[in-house]
Amino acid sequence: MDPSTTEGGAEEKLIKSPVILKHGVELEEEQEELAEHQPLEQEDLNFERWKRRPIPKRTLHQKIADLKKYLWNAETNEFMGRSGKSWSLILLFYAALYAFLAAMFGGCMFCLMWSISPYHPTFNDRVMPPGLTMAPHLEGHDIAFNASDRKSWKKYARSIDEYLRPYNDAVQDRKNIRCAHDSYFMQDDLEDSAERKACQFKRSWLGECSGLRDPNYGYSQGRPCILLRMNRVRRVADTARVTKIIYIQFFPKNIFDLKYYPYYGKLRHVNYSSPVVAVRFAGVQQDAHIHVQCKLNGKGIINDSPTDRYLGSVTFTLEVGA
Repeated sequence: MDPSTTEGGAEEKLIKSPVILKHGVELEEEQEELAEHQPLEQEDLNFERWKRRPIPKRTLHQKIADLKKYLWNAETNEFMGRSGKSWSLILLFYAALYAFLAAMFGGCMFCLMWSISPYHPTFNDRVMPPGLTMAPHLEGHDIAFNASDRKSWKKYARSIDEYLRPYNDAVQDRKNIRCAHDSYFMQDDLEDSAERKACQFKRSWLGECSGLRDPNYGYSQGRPCILLRMNRVRRVADTARVTKIIYIQFFPKNIFDLKYYPYYGKLRHVNYSSPVVAVRFAGVQQDAHIHVQCKLNGKGIINDSPTDRYLGSVTFTLEVGA
């Protein structure tokens, strides 16, 4: 055999061999494409065979058995799906977390309580002007009754009686001291924790509105009594007076004396009794709906605020029937 031919033949084989492989790959790809475009068999179109088979219903005994296994797996020694080590790590983590939060909260509260005084406010540069309250105060600020109907005004007399109970003369003599001066009762030279003394304000000073002479406080006669009290403040700039209107009487007088101020708070002024002004309406037109407004007049007192009608004043309605 000619070597050249042999070499040529070998070369020819080497050249043709990759062509055959190339055609083989192309043939395989064409067959796959043809298989993809072939129509589906009837069995493939049966979608019922692809539906999810229903899970067989478990019996109550099986459910109880699964629950018991979940609570305690004897094979793996797990409680509720966790091993003892896993539970220990979880408990340790939450114990450390809540201990840290409790310590942080306790530290914040300690710093807060350490920085403030229980006897007086840290900042008192914005003390609101005093307000005015009244008694009786049962159904809002409306007082309506008939003098001849005991049931209609008995609740008002009972409310005033409860209101004046701390002002009984025996209680005031036992707890407070008698003050003769008419100026401020200053006790700033005492220690913060020292108890402050308070001036007496006796119930008997209210005269016809004290309930001692007339236990009905004038309601049975159609001349009702109303009690006015100024909110507990630390200092009043001047003697506060209640505006007068015609046909009324004031007991003991129409001012709040300065000797009852300043107020040092509940912790130091334990037996403090706020002064009271009793107003008796001696002449009231019967069966008339009367609007009454009592105002505090004094230096630094605001009694005409457009946003707070209770600031330095009190408004109520009065209707007295025969």
